[in-house]
Amino acid sequence: MTAAPLTRDLTAGLQAAELEDFYRDLHRHPELSMREHRTAERLAARLRAAGFATTERVGGTGVVGVLRNGDGPTVMLRGDMDALPVREATGLAYASEHDGVMHACGHDLHVAWLVGAADALAAGRDAWSGTLVIVGQPGEETGEGARAMVADGLHTRFPRPDAVFGQHVAPGPAGLYAHTPGLTMSAATEVDIVIHGAGGHGSRPEATVDPIVTAAYVVARLQTVVAREIPAKEPAVLTVGQIHAGSKNNIIPADARLGLTLRSQSPRVQEKLMAGIRRIVAGECAAAGCLKPPEFTVGGEFPVTVNDAALDREVAAVHTELFGSGSVLDFGPAMGSEDFSLLAPDGVPYDFWHVPATPDGLWADAPGADLTEKFENVPGNHSPLFAPDPAVLVPGVQAMVAAALTRLTR
Repeated sequence: MTAAPLTRDLTAGLQAAELEDFYRDLHRHPELSMREHRTAERLAARLRAAGFATTERVGGTGVVGVLRNGDGPTVMLRGDMDALPVREATGLAYASEHDGVMHACGHDLHVAWLVGAADALAAGRDAWSGTLVIVGQPGEETGEGARAMVADGLHTRFPRPDAVFGQHVAPGPAGLYAHTPGLTMSAATEVDIVIHGAGGHGSRPEATVDPIVTAAYVVARLQTVVAREIPAKEPAVLTVGQIHAGSKNNIIPADARLGLTLRSQSPRVQEKLMAGIRRIVAGECAAAGCLKPPEFTVGGEFPVTVNDAALDREVAAVHTELFGSGSVLDFGPAMGSEDFSLLAPDGVPYDFWHVPATPDGLWADAPGADLTEKFENVPGNHSPLFAPDPAVLVPGVQAMVAAALTRLTR
C-alpha cells in the first residue's frame, strides 16, 4: 500500500474532538521562546503515552521522542512550540489567558499536528518499518531553538535522520497545501542599534544632542537601502520593528534604541543590507554630532530554507493524491524565515511546506478578486487577529503522516 491510502487507514481513528481540545488548551496557555515548560510537558506526556522513548529539556525546553520500529530509514518530524509577545484580539472562546502573550504564529497548531501524527504512526506501526523521531522545538521565533537542540546533541544523542519534515500554518483558504521545491523561505537577521546622544531638559535642546531626532532620520533614510541599493530583481525587506527612547515629555533622553529585521534570499544581498545599515546609522550619528559611535548588536540569524527538490515533489505528489487535484500549489519563495533547516544534518534532505487555515467565512468575505488579493486582506501570522480554523487539525495531521510514510512505508 502506498503512502496516501496508508495515511487514510492510519488516521481513520483520529479523535478530532480530543485533538481540538488539546489544541485549544495550548492556545489558552501560550509561552514565550525558550520558556515553553508547560507546552513541553504536555507534548512529552503524549509521546510517552504513545510509546515513544521521550527526552525532555533538550536545548532548554526541547522535547525528543523516539520510536524504533525495526529496520529502515529514520524520519524526523518537527513542530515548534513558542508563542509571541502579542496581545490577542481574536475574541475566541479559547483566547490566551496570559495577557500580552499569544500563539499569533500558530505554533500551538503545530504541536497538535505533531501529537496527532505521533499517535497515528505509533498506533499503525505494523504498517511501516524504520525509526520515527518527533521533535518539539523551542525558540523558533528568536532563532535560538534549533541551534540549542543541535548543540545539546540532537544529532548525536538521538538517531540521525535520513529525512526531516515540517509544516507551518499560514493564511489562505483551507484545503490547500503550499509546496515549493528548492528555495522556499528567506534568510533573516535581527539587528539592535543604540544611538548615543546627550540628554537634557526639553526647554534647552541646544544644550543636547537629541537621539530621537537622529533616530527619526535613521528610520527614514533606511528605507532607501532596499529602494535604491538593492536591484529590483533581488527580493529584500528591511523593517524597523522597534524604536524606544525617552521617559518623560520634557526630557531629551541620552539614548535611542532601534530594532531591525532584514530579509533576503542570498548571502550577498544580506551583506549589502547590513553594510547599508551600518553606513547610514554611522553617517546620521556623525551629522547629528553624537558624542559616541552607535552600537550594533547582530543576533537572531535565520538561514535560507532550501527544500530538497526531489523530496518536495514526492511529498507534494502524495499530498495531491491524498487531498485531491488542485490542492497543492507553489506560491514561490516567501520572505518569511525559519530555523527549521538547522535540524537537518549536512547532506540530509528536508522538506517544509505551508498549510493555509483561514476560516471559510472570513476568506469568502475578504476583499479581492483572486487568491493573491484576498491573501493580503486576511489576518496573517503575527497578527493579534490570527486565528487558524481548527478544521485543519485532522488534514494537517494527515499531511505530516503522509510525508513520513514516503520514507517509512514498507
